[in-house]
Amino acid sequence: MFEPLEASSSDVPIYRQLADQILSLIAAKRLVPGDRLPSQRKIAGMANVNLTTVTRAFSILHERGVIDGKPGKGTVITAPKSFDSPRSGVSENPGLCDLSINRPATDSYLRALRTLLPKFSDDPRFEAVQDYHPPEGHLAVRTAMAEWASGATNHSDPGRIIAVNGAQHGLACTLGAIANPGQVVLADAITFQGFVSLCALQHVDLKPVEMDNEGMIPAAFEQACILHDPVAVYLMPNFHNPTTITLSMARRTALAEVARKHNVIIIEDDVYRPLIAKPIASIASQYPDITVYITSLSKCVAAGIRFGIVSAPVDLLRDIKTFLQVNCWSTSFSTGLTVTQLAEQGKLDEIIEEQMTELKARHKILTRILPPEYLHSAPTSPHAWLTLPEPWHGSGFTRAARAAGVCVLSSDAFTVDRNQAPVHAIRLNLNAARSRDELTQAANAILGVLSGGFRKVNLDV
Repeated sequence: MFEPLEASSSDVPIYRQLADQILSLIAAKRLVPGDRLPSQRKIAGMANVNLTTVTRAFSILHERGVIDGKPGKGTVITAPKSFDSPRSGVSENPGLCDLSINRPATDSYLRALRTLLPKFSDDPRFEAVQDYHPPEGHLAVRTAMAEWASGATNHSDPGRIIAVNGAQHGLACTLGAIANPGQVVLADAITFQGFVSLCALQHVDLKPVEMDNEGMIPAAFEQACILHDPVAVYLMPNFHNPTTITLSMARRTALAEVARKHNVIIIEDDVYRPLIAKPIASIASQYPDITVYITSLSKCVAAGIRFGIVSAPVDLLRDIKTFLQVNCWSTSFSTGLTVTQLAEQGKLDEIIEEQMTELKARHKILTRILPPEYLHSAPTSPHAWLTLPEPWHGSGFTRAARAAGVCVLSSDAFTVDRNQAPVHAIRLNLNAARSRDELTQAANAILGVLSGGFRKVNLDV
């Protein structure tokens, strides 16, 4: 079943060659879900490699979810998934601190809503709640949100705004409008898992672009444009999810110039911008003719409000509106009027300010406990990125952390191309903890797992 491998026969490391052999057997249906693989020692003999090589190959396959190994039961091929649906709700398990969901921590939105609702029906626009509305949303909603987002979009024209049911809905409508099935869209090699799943669901070919510690590399982006002829590139310039990287103005400009040169539309997902006191100018404000700008209130106000906006070039607005109309006809004016009243009363900014204050306090907790050489974060970012030292792998650490009472997300969830060498890291959502005390306990638990080394890895794999 396994062909002998030699180091001199390829530039690819032998353990990766072996992993590729197993993947080829699965693709050819010679191995199917439920099949049990021979022991690692037996495979080592068949492939003429040492046992460590087989162990490393198995580690890659396990990270990709291709195999599953359990003590006493051996290693079996797992059933494939067409796409991974990201979790959207916090665990209700009282014994588990769930840091896997990105959401605001304070109850400031609830307090504002309690004040607003008794007078909600006094608004002269209230009667329109029972009616249908244009796909782009009620004019009052678009007017209020155009003004609220004008610092990012560099305009306050409601005619260029589309109201959507959160950023994910905005991404779906935008992607549906600009990319046909089979066409290529580019993104950071590590990116928001919701966009990865969305591309899979809409049969868009998502290709990764190499990153460095400043974000997407312009030269790599240009090479990908030449190689793949993409229709769009997906960027998250502020508090990139999951790495927390914020693109510099120079990097934004360099990427936008490449996009313009190759006629590539920029999808700018800017949901974290409201949490930055002095944000850098958005790409959309500098390159409005090639950028679709998307933001929402889920990360800065309340996850359950499900409201966002899209600002797009005029020639794309009609297609995005058409896709939205087919998808859901229009957004809820009840939600839209709630958001409009909060914006007009200045409550949105007050809620966001309170969220930022809480984030700063939680950031101090995290940086005090976790090793700075592995922790990547920012004072008002709602998530942090923890790179894992050897011998930890993302999925193994995630299981060990859960056993210690903490739920986190592995880097696997954010990886565009599972065939590339994996990045071993986890994302932590500071605001998902029920309190600062719970975050402190969770951070200490993570530190304990992080210090466990090979002993805990061997228990999990």
